[in-house]
Amino acid sequence: NGPDFRDFLPNHVTMPQLFKNNGYQAIREGKMFHMGVPGTVGTAQWQDAASWTHNGSPQGKEHNSKGDGKDLTPGIAPGVGMRYVKTPDASEQADFDAANRAIAHLEKHRNDPFFLGLGFVRPHVPFVAPSEYFDRYPLSKIRLTKNPADDLNDIPALVPRTLGATAGNMKMNEDQQMEALRGYYASISFMDDQLGRVLKALDGLGLRENTVIVFQGDHGWHLGEHTFWQKRSLMEESAKVPLIISAPGKKGPVCRSLVEMVDVYPTVADLCGLKAPGNLEGQSLRPLLDNPKRPHRSAAHTQLNAGKTEGRAVRTADFRYIRWTTPEETAEELYDHRKDPREFTNIAGDPRYAKELARHRALIAERRGA
Repeated sequence: NGPDFRDFLPNHVTMPQLFKNNGYQAIREGKMFHMGVPGTVGTAQWQDAASWTHNGSPQGKEHNSKGDGKDLTPGIAPGVGMRYVKTPDASEQADFDAANRAIAHLEKHRNDPFFLGLGFVRPHVPFVAPSEYFDRYPLSKIRLTKNPADDLNDIPALVPRTLGATAGNMKMNEDQQMEALRGYYASISFMDDQLGRVLKALDGLGLRENTVIVFQGDHGWHLGEHTFWQKRSLMEESAKVPLIISAPGKKGPVCRSLVEMVDVYPTVADLCGLKAPGNLEGQSLRPLLDNPKRPHRSAAHTQLNAGKTEGRAVRTADFRYIRWTTPEETAEELYDHRKDPREFTNIAGDPRYAKELARHRALIAERRGA
């Protein structure tokens, strides 16, 4: 969320740029590289003009949209605070505009090779969606996340300090938490409908059987687990992302293998018959589309930096290990997913797991090049 990657890798060929260099229409509509939501919605900031033949910025009024709104966490900035707006319709929303633009591009380029990067804003806060989507989720039917009473006792104190405003349920009471959940659900349903409109147009143009589709998120989201909200932890809810790949001739069940986001670029290039740059860290997932039970990675890594705090995590088949470091201290977490899939019991200090702790420490050190 800081410097432009071109400041460090000026000659790197990005995924859309690879397609652009090979004669494709490389089209961006919405958030692709980064976007400060809501502040830079509708702008091309951080979107790397060199990657695209069309660099589009759908417009949206975000928390300034007309409608019935409420700030559930007063004093926290709009890009982090839990705020929602129930709008009368979708006309002022960037995701609605993005879907309209995407459909127009499909119609225009139906006979051309194209790479369409379509980045929806929701469900990023603020939760803005037409009121009909909020109506789908009555507050009386929303259930809060349940955590053990002693859940935070074995989570290092450095963790909630690092999360800052997004820890401690963001000081929301239970009623406010239910409203926040409703806003999140409404936002997802709204975004899902926009994606559905684009896929329906793709099918209507007869393009599905000649198009690779990748649906992915850029991070997970806490909804009250461990009293955490949003994305600023290294636990499973924050680090795990949705990833769905649809490709011509590839129809398989759910794949449980460990993968990383860096695998998407070589996968898309491979499926489209393009030679990816040799310096990519990722590995093509194409073999998994043929055999979902095939092993891929033995470990998946996640990192998070916040001020002077550096966080690193590694997920293996059975464990998640998290290491936090500051100039003054180091804190560790280890969770056994065979017994504790919701990561309620930190076993980093349990001598019975000393061997696994050492193994996962080594994985972090290896990834860092130490």
